[in-house]
Amino acid sequence: MSKAIYITSSEPYSGKSVVSLGLMNMLAGKIKKIAYFKPVIRESEESGKDIYIQTMIEHFGLDLQYEDTFAFTYNELLMYRSEGNTAYIIDTIIAKYKKLEDLNDFVLVDGTDFAGDGASFEFYYNLEIVKNLGIPLILITKGDGYSPDEITKNVLSSLQVLADREITLLAIIANRVAVPYIEELQRYFAERLPTGLLHSIVPMNKDLSSPTMKEIISAVEGTILFGHDFLSNPVDHYIVGAMQLRNCLTRLQENTLIVTPGDRGDIIIAMIQANLSKNYPKVAGIILSGGLEPEEPIIKLVEGLESVIPIAQVQTGTFETVTRVGSVQSRIYADNKFKIDLAISTFEKYIDTTAIIDRIITSKPEGMTPRMFQYELVKRAKLAKKHIVLPEGTDDRILVAAARLLKQEVVRLTILGKKEEIATAVKRLNITLDLNNVDIIDPATSPNFPDYVTTFYELRKNKNVNMDMATDFMRDGAYFGTMMVYKGHADGMVSGAINTTQHTIRPALQFIKTKPGVSTVSSVFFMCLPDRVTVFGDCAVNPNPTSEQLADIAISSAESSMMFGIEPKIAMLSYSSGTSGQGEDVEKVRRATELVKTSRPDLKIEGPIQYDAAVDPAVGKQKLPNSIVAGQASVLIFPDLNTGNNTYKAVQRETGALAIGPMLQGLNKPVNDLSRGCTVDDIFNTVVITSIQAQQ
Repeated sequence: MSKAIYITSSEPYSGKSVVSLGLMNMLAGKIKKIAYFKPVIRESEESGKDIYIQTMIEHFGLDLQYEDTFAFTYNELLMYRSEGNTAYIIDTIIAKYKKLEDLNDFVLVDGTDFAGDGASFEFYYNLEIVKNLGIPLILITKGDGYSPDEITKNVLSSLQVLADREITLLAIIANRVAVPYIEELQRYFAERLPTGLLHSIVPMNKDLSSPTMKEIISAVEGTILFGHDFLSNPVDHYIVGAMQLRNCLTRLQENTLIVTPGDRGDIIIAMIQANLSKNYPKVAGIILSGGLEPEEPIIKLVEGLESVIPIAQVQTGTFETVTRVGSVQSRIYADNKFKIDLAISTFEKYIDTTAIIDRIITSKPEGMTPRMFQYELVKRAKLAKKHIVLPEGTDDRILVAAARLLKQEVVRLTILGKKEEIATAVKRLNITLDLNNVDIIDPATSPNFPDYVTTFYELRKNKNVNMDMATDFMRDGAYFGTMMVYKGHADGMVSGAINTTQHTIRPALQFIKTKPGVSTVSSVFFMCLPDRVTVFGDCAVNPNPTSEQLADIAISSAESSMMFGIEPKIAMLSYSSGTSGQGEDVEKVRRATELVKTSRPDLKIEGPIQYDAAVDPAVGKQKLPNSIVAGQASVLIFPDLNTGNNTYKAVQRETGALAIGPMLQGLNKPVNDLSRGCTVDDIFNTVVITSIQAQQ
């Protein structure tokens, strides 16, 4: 079951609040603890808060702190986007959402509101957010102003965009549809939309779409003179009261707002009287333009009346005031119980709530975006803060990454090196690294040094290692750090920013050894592509593996995949797919595939298979139509190091993908290697995955 729903619309003024209120009412009746979250808000000038959040919290009595219900204001969003800080935006939204998800049974996530200069791009902003949150979507499409054919085409266009981004769609709701179009639109939806897609049509309701006097007075920056008790009056029409009185009266319709200069006392009195007369429709209110106040006798007369329609004064001229009135769109405030109740009853009348609940229950998140993957990694690492040793304390990147790790309280750290040198580097780098919060050890002067030397000698004396050699080895950071892990003085080690891969791995192979049942130490990279995370193995350790080693690598990679929340669908890569090719290299992969199927029949695997057939659904269906892996592989096993190493680097450079790793697999305790060209982010991520490995 999904723990959240995301609601967004494909364009402005779709009536999204009707669906939000209806869904919240439906869910609140079935789920004990529910939260409301808006990734981006627009603050009201009156209260300084978002009116939709206020409405949800107050009306439904949600146990939420206002500051926990959003991530950014709209202005903050624009600022960070202009600075290119998209990753920060997504990471912050994920963190705020996850906090609510952890504390509640369900989260209703309400997308942005389509206003301002960026409105035309907001649909894509929302899709970027919902994809990274990994939750299903309810999409609202606007019916007002469109024919049934145009509405259907707009829906089909949106469906294609969602399919391209692999977003799970729960339902389509066409809102504010003109009543005469309902039957025809129902027929178009039945004929043109995909079979099984849940869809609903909600007719236009002027009582929901019309703004109130309160909203209009706020929009025109008016000062209320009379009628404070009737600010919830809906405004369905508006006219300019600049004509003779008799002509003004003939133009009145139900819920009309009159905009007239403040010195037109005749219009003011007549409109108040018309509202009381059974022969004229209800008058919504009056806006007095031009900054003119009514004359004293008129004010005295109105003050003496028991009930008066809202009358407000503005400084702008009549034309400008009318223009601003015409641009006001209705919103639902917490104190407008009539509109809230009407929105909920409208939702219940036209939406199949039972079907939506069923879809929520059966909906399962599919895939994982890079930002969500990284968030989950850090979250898991924090669950049990493991002790990681970093042998290369003289490297600036190590110290910067260490500062980040400690600031976020991800792990406990030991850094190998001389304390005075590290302190000097920290000052030079101007980073916040509390040296009292990290263990700094110089191997040669460590109290454990003699014991480590003796232990290494005992472990390697059969390999012609004497005490002098053991002493020299233990002065080396990689050996000392690995011995810390071996002795249980640290949970894992990360090295390789300065040292070569072989220098990092060799001590682990010498005395940490491999897990029972594993004969091959190998590696994987987590390739964080724009819309998914895949596992590449082996791209760092084994130059030319045998069929048996390839099978070992595939099984280890599948287990690593599961460890990090990725369902393993294994593609054993080759230059041939299925039975189409022959040759020694193809046969090696084919035999490795059969070995995996025999030893681990529970794993989904295909091989030999080409890269395009493994990851592209169209190519996979064409080349291997009956495969459960082709086109959707999540674990890609390369036939040799030459192919794997070059492919991961090509994908990384050409697509901008983040490559996390290599993560070594098969060892008894976690030791991981860095590239000498690694960034601070690479170090940070590698320490995080090492910590998670240590938790297993």
